[in-house]
Amino acid sequence: MAKAANLGFPRMGEFRELKKAVESFWKGDLTEQQLQAEAAKIRKESWTKQKNAGIEIIPSNDFSFYDQMLDHTALFGAVPARYNFTAENVDLKTYFAMARGYQKEGHDVVAMEMTKWFDTNYHYLVPELKKGMNFKLSSTKIFDEYSEAKALGIETRPVIIGPVTYLKNGKCREHDVSNLSFLDSLLPVYAEILKKLESLGCKAVQIDEPVLALDLNAEEKAAFKKAFDAIAKASKLNITVATYFEGLRDNTELACSLPVAALHIDLVRAPNQLDEVLAKLPADKTLSIGVVDGRNIWKNNFAASTVFINKAVKALGSERVVIAPSCSLLHSPNNLNNEKKLDAETKSWLAFATQKLSEIAVLTKFVNEGAAAVNKELSENEKAQEARRTSTRIHNPAVKGRVADFKDKDMNRNSGFDKRIEAQNKLFNLPPLPTTTIGSFPQTEDVRAARAKFKKGDLSQAAYDRFLEEKTEETIKIQEEIGIDALVHGEFERNDMVEYFGEQLQGFFFTENGWVQSYGSRCVKPPVIFGDVSRPSPMTVRWSKFAQSLTKLPVKGMLTGPVTILQWSFVRDDQPRSATCKQIAFAIRDEVKDLEQAGIKMIQIDEPAIREGLPLRNADKKAYLKWAVDSFKISSSGIEDNTQIHTHMCYSEFNDIIQSIADMDADVISIETSRSAMELLEAFVNFKYPNQIGPGVYDIHSPRVPKASEMEFLLDKALENLKPEQVWVNPDCGLKTRGWTETKAALVEMVRATKNERAKLQGNKKAANA
Repeated sequence: MAKAANLGFPRMGEFRELKKAVESFWKGDLTEQQLQAEAAKIRKESWTKQKNAGIEIIPSNDFSFYDQMLDHTALFGAVPARYNFTAENVDLKTYFAMARGYQKEGHDVVAMEMTKWFDTNYHYLVPELKKGMNFKLSSTKIFDEYSEAKALGIETRPVIIGPVTYLKNGKCREHDVSNLSFLDSLLPVYAEILKKLESLGCKAVQIDEPVLALDLNAEEKAAFKKAFDAIAKASKLNITVATYFEGLRDNTELACSLPVAALHIDLVRAPNQLDEVLAKLPADKTLSIGVVDGRNIWKNNFAASTVFINKAVKALGSERVVIAPSCSLLHSPNNLNNEKKLDAETKSWLAFATQKLSEIAVLTKFVNEGAAAVNKELSENEKAQEARRTSTRIHNPAVKGRVADFKDKDMNRNSGFDKRIEAQNKLFNLPPLPTTTIGSFPQTEDVRAARAKFKKGDLSQAAYDRFLEEKTEETIKIQEEIGIDALVHGEFERNDMVEYFGEQLQGFFFTENGWVQSYGSRCVKPPVIFGDVSRPSPMTVRWSKFAQSLTKLPVKGMLTGPVTILQWSFVRDDQPRSATCKQIAFAIRDEVKDLEQAGIKMIQIDEPAIREGLPLRNADKKAYLKWAVDSFKISSSGIEDNTQIHTHMCYSEFNDIIQSIADMDADVISIETSRSAMELLEAFVNFKYPNQIGPGVYDIHSPRVPKASEMEFLLDKALENLKPEQVWVNPDCGLKTRGWTETKAALVEMVRATKNERAKLQGNKKAANA
């Protein structure tokens, strides 16, 4: 009999209960015992829901208070020295200090670096590897949660991130040391974990190795053989190696040869890999096929999925087939049943994580009992698929025609950067090392409350507008008092940097509770792109124009770029992503022109997701970068030379896409560099990036307030390799999630650091002229 499996489930609860509990704990309003009780309640609901849905292989250890990679850093005792960890097990105080930094009780320590998990919008805490470090079992979480589920009468399959994926996604700043050189010292901890699980009565383990879907070198392939030979010798557990987000391709033979019981493959992202895997899978292995999309919200196409299932069953027999989602359902919203405002037609197109469990169960029943046993479900699914295909709400010939008629020459600025920057310097007349912020300012409780009242109808449009005007005016004054050179309006009218735009564009719809975790307690509610995209009317001009009327300093118009809107939405799957992205680009292009005509001469088009969207395989990257860069250039062209285009990118590695970033031809790019101590700036330096750069000088994802001396140190590092006239000074990212007290204090320190650097430059200039 085939089995129904799940690889992971959303952690936050149906209504973000974990987010609220964790943030209350951080504020001191909840004890650790209360936090643990809330977490246990969420886990119980998750496990019970999966069992009741008919899932036979249920994951544990997929829950996390912040991030699964951080959980493993705690599990392996790989705590960086600055956290002064000396206990047997990592406690929550140390755990959250690694995640968020710590500035209290005379201690001041920065957080670990954060970056994106493969090509998702989920962020993980990067393991810090250092020569001579020791790994040791330092957390009981995986054992506690397995035992917790077992006490509820639910047998689970604990999830562990594999050793090669853990190390490859870490960072060692000693350039002569390979990440995989730590494998020998890490493997004994894996052995200890597996033996401990066996002693608790555990029968099976899921080891996630998504790096098997990447281009691997000889060292990495050898590491897989060494790691899993050692794991096989250490344990009698039934082990499934899970790969996802891409196909195995040239790693198929390697993956199939690993000494494990089962292999999981992603047939949503890489359907073409099935034939080769079936041909190379040894007779003693089970194949877990990911046919239900773990990363999007569209209802599964049963007709398409059963083709893959039938092929696998014919080749292997049903007893060697497991039906599963493509990856963990962490990347999906929790439960479609909580959407009360969606119309029936739209709702019939969708499946959230809870509904995906039922889809897996239906497809498994199809294998075990035949099509007749699920005839009703198959018929209803076919009707839903046809209704979506033929819906008149999806297609707009005018939008399609505009994209088709656009000429490549029309996506370039009128002049090169050298001529543009002269015109911009003349217009703005900014001091050396101009200071700015990335866009948003704190969305405090009063802002959220006013928005909620307005949406409920308890606050009139006029009253809400007055409130927003007051907040904007207050923020402009604060920036002027602190001494910021290029201001922002604060974005108080915006709920989210993508959702806000999607609400004003045609081709989108929205959910009430379609939340997914981005990092830590931070959740986002992605818009859903279901049809052709267009902009009926201006989206941001009113607030940018109002803010500019309050000051003589330049105020940046703030927009989200087409690639980021695409990446951070649930995207239609009935046309290429490139086509959808270009439609969005034209909508942003229209907004840029309207801002310019309204007198806004500094416009920021944020593209933090452009690196995130990069295909995982090198062979696929060129095509993606072409349409991604083209989309940005479509949105940012057609304007005067003295209109300055900024863009922002955060939590990205840039080395392999630096030419494409240069091709975007933004006048100013701001990037995250503080957690990496300016390391991410190296790509721009080595490339001799010609335009202007704002390397982030402090980490906004931590509540700590950095000292001016810290930021001066980072600016000194930047100025060692960049010309002063190239450098802007700004935080790493927007300030939406921070409080006003820490925000003001940090920006005061940032301006102080900048003034000190300006004085150094002036001193150096005088010394050179002496």
